[in-house]
Amino acid sequence: MAEMVQGSPEWLAERVGKLTASRASAVVDRTAKGKPTADYERYLMELVAERLTGLSAPHFVSSEMLWGAEHEPVACAAYEFETDFDTTKIGFVPHPLIPMFGASPDRLVGSRGLVEFKCPTTLTHIKTILAGTVPEDHCPQLDAQLACCPEREWVDFVSYDPRVPDDMRLFRRRVLRADRADNIHNLEHESRIFLAEVDARIERLADACRPGLKEAA
Repeated sequence: MAEMVQGSPEWLAERVGKLTASRASAVVDRTAKGKPTADYERYLMELVAERLTGLSAPHFVSSEMLWGAEHEPVACAAYEFETDFDTTKIGFVPHPLIPMFGASPDRLVGSRGLVEFKCPTTLTHIKTILAGTVPEDHCPQLDAQLACCPEREWVDFVSYDPRVPDDMRLFRRRVLRADRADNIHNLEHESRIFLAEVDARIERLADACRPGLKEAA
């Protein structure tokens, strides 16, 4: 599946009903009381619907998201220039051990790395620069990419904005597998629980529609 072009009909079809890295935060994020957020249930039911219909759930695409997608190639060129790395596009990568779980890193980097590009609003970009670290809400996505690509040792997080002065345009931070080992393990654990709940929800729906069940009740 790695040969598929991201965004193509084949790529979209391969992701249907599967937990993907871009939505991994819904699986691991917790409220102040330690409970799953509302996004957990929403995403769970979204995957149930996708598996029942075989169709991708519709998603709103904002002007900022379109702008980011259009500028990703520019961000990649800037990254390659700064690092002197060669990058390779990749499609959907299934997790080697967890069925119905996969990731689509933006690029492979050499033989050991990955890179994830974000081209956000200028406000978000400068906040990231000032914080000097990977925004916490993006960490589950990076953890999921490393989980699905166990041969890769690191992923570079890149925020890029061509609207700011040249020396502020590219922000890069490397996330090492070794530093995220516990987070990756937790994500895999929670992913198994989440996917089991998706299966259980579908079974409940099947039971509810089974002839004679209501009469027996």
